[in-house]
Amino acid sequence: HVQLVESGGGSAQVGGSLRLSCEGSGRTYDKWCMGWFRQVPGKQREGVATIDNTGRARYYAGSGRFIITKDGARNTLHLQMNNLKSEDTAMYYCAADRTTFCPATMTAYRFRGQGTQVTVS
Repeated sequence: HVQLVESGGGSAQVGGSLRLSCEGSGRTYDKWCMGWFRQVPGKQREGVATIDNTGRARYYAGSGRFIITKDGARNTLHLQMNNLKSEDTAMYYCAADRTTFCPATMTAYRFRGQGTQVTVS
């Protein structure tokens, strides 16, 4: 049973930092594609970053400010967010799937977390 649980969200000031974590259970994820997505109420969900089974990262938002990493030994995905901006305020979701190509849309992933709220002001 695959389960993804996000943590690390909260409130931060503009220019501050937050580190999101997504802990996976039920299996190992070192061969999986994992990603972060975010959504603001009333707006379309967007991709933030993905990391594939080789460790290659791709960024769709926060380029130069966000860093996605995967700790295969701990089945944990991280998103280090630096120099936060008010427009980074959103619900952040983790998603995962066993694919070699990481989709840019969250609906393409079979497994998704419940989200963690990030508020920047």
